[in-house]
Amino acid sequence: MHRVGSAGNTNNSTRPHKERRLTYVLNDSDDTKHCAGINCLSVLKSAASDGSDYLFTGSRDGKLKRWALADDVSTCSATFESHVDWVNDAVLVSDNVLVSCSSDTTLKTWNALSTGTCTRTLRQHSDYVTCLAAAEKNVINMVASGGLGGEVFIWDIEAAVASDVKCNDVMDDDNSNSINGSGNLLPTTSLRTISSSNSISVHTTQTQGYIPIVAKGHKESVYALAMNEGGSLLVSGGTEKVVRVWDPRSGSKTLKLKGHTDNVRALLLDSTGRFCLSGSSDSMIRLWDLGQQRCVHSYAVHTDSIWALASTSTFSHVYSGGRDFSLYLTDLQTRESVLLCTGEHPILQLAVHDDNIWVASTDASVHRWPAEGGNPQKVFQRGNSFLAGNLSFSRARVSVEGSTPVPVYKQPTLTISGIPAMVQHEVLNNKRHVLTKDTSGSVKLWEITKGVVVEDYGKVSFEEKKEELFEMFLAAWFTVDTRLGCLSVHLDTPQCFSAEMYSADLNIIGKPEDDKVNLARETLKGLLANWLRKRKQRIGTPAPANGELLSGKDIGARSLTHSKVEVDGSSEIDAMVYPPFEFSVVSPPSIITEGTHGGPWRKKITDLDGTEDEKDFPWWCLDCVLNNRLPPRENTKCSFYLHPCEGSSLQILTQGKLSAPRILRIHKVINYVIEKMVLDKPLDSVNSDGNFPPGLAGSQLQHQAVGDVSFRSGFKPWQKIRPSIEILCNNQASYMFLLMQSYDFIYTYTIFKHSTNCFNYFQILSPEMSLATVRAYIWKKTDDLVLNYRVTQGR
Repeated sequence: MHRVGSAGNTNNSTRPHKERRLTYVLNDSDDTKHCAGINCLSVLKSAASDGSDYLFTGSRDGKLKRWALADDVSTCSATFESHVDWVNDAVLVSDNVLVSCSSDTTLKTWNALSTGTCTRTLRQHSDYVTCLAAAEKNVINMVASGGLGGEVFIWDIEAAVASDVKCNDVMDDDNSNSINGSGNLLPTTSLRTISSSNSISVHTTQTQGYIPIVAKGHKESVYALAMNEGGSLLVSGGTEKVVRVWDPRSGSKTLKLKGHTDNVRALLLDSTGRFCLSGSSDSMIRLWDLGQQRCVHSYAVHTDSIWALASTSTFSHVYSGGRDFSLYLTDLQTRESVLLCTGEHPILQLAVHDDNIWVASTDASVHRWPAEGGNPQKVFQRGNSFLAGNLSFSRARVSVEGSTPVPVYKQPTLTISGIPAMVQHEVLNNKRHVLTKDTSGSVKLWEITKGVVVEDYGKVSFEEKKEELFEMFLAAWFTVDTRLGCLSVHLDTPQCFSAEMYSADLNIIGKPEDDKVNLARETLKGLLANWLRKRKQRIGTPAPANGELLSGKDIGARSLTHSKVEVDGSSEIDAMVYPPFEFSVVSPPSIITEGTHGGPWRKKITDLDGTEDEKDFPWWCLDCVLNNRLPPRENTKCSFYLHPCEGSSLQILTQGKLSAPRILRIHKVINYVIEKMVLDKPLDSVNSDGNFPPGLAGSQLQHQAVGDVSFRSGFKPWQKIRPSIEILCNNQASYMFLLMQSYDFIYTYTIFKHSTNCFNYFQILSPEMSLATVRAYIWKKTDDLVLNYRVTQGR
């Protein structure tokens, strides 16, 4: 502790702009399963008679997976990880090219039969990319994409992937160059924009590179796209409640179909491009004759929004699912409908596979149901069918004569199980643990500096467990969310460097117990340990097994001069990755971040190959890990006054204000008082019963400052003596705290003193409490903390 002036700390640094964030996603131990809703499905049938068919799934966890399918078995054979937000759709454009789109505003192309190689990242959308469409016989490799920005792009995927133009010039951070899974740059593309008059104008931001087509006409979000078999016709729909028809070869609009009364959420085209099916949030399915430019049939089957459509190969029957958890089969000619099955979650996507249909929902699992795709009449022969109305369902219910449809099938024939998604979380006061609850009701405790579950409580009350796990208060140095169905931990500079703990509290062996450990710095070292080893191997120097750090001299001058920095700790870089910060290599977390080029990217920490640098990582992250330098931080000290209890004969130790790290424990304050009171006498001079000898109760106190460590050489640790000093905090608000809290580590003694019609409450502080905890939960004022001390008899 040291004395500070009364003016307080006025060192408030400002930053020119918001720095890039580093996020790490904590993966489940079983990485072969999705942990959030499945947004898209795509089936790849094997050309060989004895070959395996594949199912591709894209999830809200940001990943795609490839499943090898057998009769009654499915095996995850690859995970495709590069998107940094929800995967919203995926299509196959050939036997080995998979295209996906995401809420991260990008499209990505993949080698579908590889172990997960991303071959190109395409960036043109201004908002979430929600849907894709491709021709079934995709000899031209054409794919259309639509999103919330109202844009529809038409891509020649073969040309986009083949485009290997790289820009080596220095670019501004705002350039839209992208980094694919191999770290290659995609040049900024030019756009051919189709205006409302259907004339095409060229907007070129770079003279080289592939130029996609922009079909411009939507004024609002696009939710659905469909393309005919030959790629000569494209339809789109969204929040405008209309179906637009385009020529994808030129991007020109051909017509607009009106009839739905709510968002258009799903579209299908027959092989010839004559007929179109649309599903809407108005619960209606409509069949359009594009030649006649009108709706020829409408089908009232569902009770809520329709989100997914699939048809038989002859386009004679349609499968539909949506928000009402139900999957229906409808004969488009006879209007006969039957309820195939019902689930527990809204249906998001459908994929016909021979005589079965795969159903994806907001759950992380995928189910296969019988569908009789080759001969759907077999389903109707089972009975329980009804005639679909052509009005809204509330009126069409009359045609069902009040009966409730009975599902034909009760159980799926195959289920690809997922992991329950996290739906609730709470960062605990120690700022190292996060309590989570998933969709199954299971409550778990995560240690975010290691990325592991430290306790699985099962199905217990989340709120009760949260209250039970009250611990020492630390500054908030990270934020979390569960948008991807799992924990995503976000580190933002300089806030992330605001939390410190003593090495003794982290149980770090071999490090002085009073050394302060910056939690963000050590977490970054743990996350990038594998990257550091690979980097050393690449530059030809030995790589120690514990992730020893190397000099950061090769970081660009721009990175080092970008902001004022300060060196943390000693001049020598602390190279050890300590056990509390060692991340699992069995279920390693994934990093999501970006550097000076490209945009956000995502990789498992074990997949980092050492080639990544300031173009890929935020400069502050590299400066911390390689150079041991931290940016200017907010004040990590706590100012307080230390006085004897009212009525005590003890003299005041110091007239000034004291300052100490917020993480300082009360037992250090006790030792400070003892040391000042006994002057230069060792703690052994304290009597065996815990009392001070006569004359040493505070009559010779000196006004001198001490450091964070209040022990002198040769003193015994505080735990080895029975403290004869108690530290108290006086605050009326703390009385309610005593009534509401009953934590074991806080023992209390309340003194009632009647004075001017009010009560003062003195709470004895546990030696294990920190100054930050006392200030946040007992003092509860903006004023400087006031602590009182007194001598007690031995207990």
